[in-house]
Amino acid sequence: QASQEELKAAYRRLCMLYHPDKHRDPELKIQAERLFNLVHQAYEVLSDPQTRAIYDIYGRRGLEMEGWEVVERKRTPAEIREEFERLQREREERRLQQRTNPKGTISVGIDATDLFDRYDEEYEDVPGSSFPQIEINKMHISQSIEAPLTATDTAILSGNLSTQNGNGGGSINLALRRVTSAKGWGELEFGAGDLQGPLFGLKIFRNLTPRCFITTNCALQFSSRGIRPGLTTVLARNLDKNTMGYLQWRWGIQSAMNTSVVRDTKTSHFTVALQLGIPHSFMMVSYQHKFQDEDQTRVKGSLKAGFFGTIVEYGAERKISRHSILGATVSVGVPQGVSLKIKLNRASQTYFFPVHLTDQLLPSAVFYATVGPLVIYFAMHRLIIKPYLRAQKERELEKQRESTASDILQKKQEAEAAVRLMQESVRRIIEAEEARMGLIVVNAWYGKFVNDNSRKNEKVKVIDVTVPLQCLVKDSKLILTEASKAGLPGFYDPCVGEEKSLKVLYQFRGVLHQVMSADNEALRIPKQ
Repeated sequence: QASQEELKAAYRRLCMLYHPDKHRDPELKIQAERLFNLVHQAYEVLSDPQTRAIYDIYGRRGLEMEGWEVVERKRTPAEIREEFERLQREREERRLQQRTNPKGTISVGIDATDLFDRYDEEYEDVPGSSFPQIEINKMHISQSIEAPLTATDTAILSGNLSTQNGNGGGSINLALRRVTSAKGWGELEFGAGDLQGPLFGLKIFRNLTPRCFITTNCALQFSSRGIRPGLTTVLARNLDKNTMGYLQWRWGIQSAMNTSVVRDTKTSHFTVALQLGIPHSFMMVSYQHKFQDEDQTRVKGSLKAGFFGTIVEYGAERKISRHSILGATVSVGVPQGVSLKIKLNRASQTYFFPVHLTDQLLPSAVFYATVGPLVIYFAMHRLIIKPYLRAQKERELEKQRESTASDILQKKQEAEAAVRLMQESVRRIIEAEEARMGLIVVNAWYGKFVNDNSRKNEKVKVIDVTVPLQCLVKDSKLILTEASKAGLPGFYDPCVGEEKSLKVLYQFRGVLHQVMSADNEALRIPKQ
């Protein structure tokens, strides 16, 4: 976003700094000439609107293109950007053709009521009765894939298999979705299963206004008992920036009316819902707090009361790797009893393990369902997950260091040469600043700092950037924009792929100050 005036000012300053005639030492003269040529080449590219647009979009490779690409250079910057956006759209469409977007769920129900609800007199004469019987009593597997046919048409193939206490069945569905406009889409669904007959459905989505949409889903289920129609309509509206209101009407086998309000912010998620229907009517309130940490920790709780009884649920979820989220929820209800639900999301796959502990409200079951997962998680996190993630990060960093080693070495040599060439200019700047009691950089370091005791085994990787920063001081001010400081004259990246900061100890009006700035954070000193 730099203007032509800013480019000219920076070019003049760097030319004065690196001009070969300003250095008498033969070695410094050679280094100055190399850096001076680099600055001149950069200015030639950035001062011309056409070449600057090509460089902004394609990088250095765009400047080296030959053949038909030369014609592109005669276009205006706006035309070049338009061409780039067209190529991006084509690339996105090709990527869309290759994407199947698989989604899957595996659910394994576990009956562990024998841990808490044992009838000892019935087990006295049974061999092995001293051990609680834990068994899998139900399973469910579902999978779906998408196949983009055109830019507006998509085919979705899905299937599921379920079994409970030795009995089960499955179904397969095919849906064809077409985006009719920017305001809506329609979907036709065909399905069949071994327990149910053929299914035909139609789903329509439409934006009524910028803040309101409607979804309608009608279906015909064929079975030995005849045709069973069903209709579901959802009307939704943005009540404010973070709040949605929903009205749902369902007619068919389980008719119901439902209204809910959902408020989702950066730190919380709140839902209140009321349903009147057959066979169940209920009221539900849930709240989720989102912690702003790197593990995306969330703590949640809910209360649901209706004709079926009352259920209280509480739990938490946390990111355990780049693509995996682990969660656990304790469910306490009357007459449902106590259950523990464990869920693992891995990319677009979900693994769900509901464990039924007891049919009664036993404090011991609630205690073990709450404390047990916490103890197991923290033990696994400390002994398995954390060491694995640390080793994985080290491997990735090592690979990144190896791939950029030659480039970093060149940048380091350029930075060291630049610092040697800055010495005379810095001496003059310091004399001028001392005379007016202005800004003097006493010490400055750039790189990876370790201040946390938990990271005391990590190695500090910093470079001294006192001279380059003092060289950037003008009229007793130092102003750095929002960009990586590794690109500043006299800087280079001392720890590729790791978090970096800039620490400055400076003197202004005879008083010492210290400031710490993140790598991409803007900096202006002296602080007001």
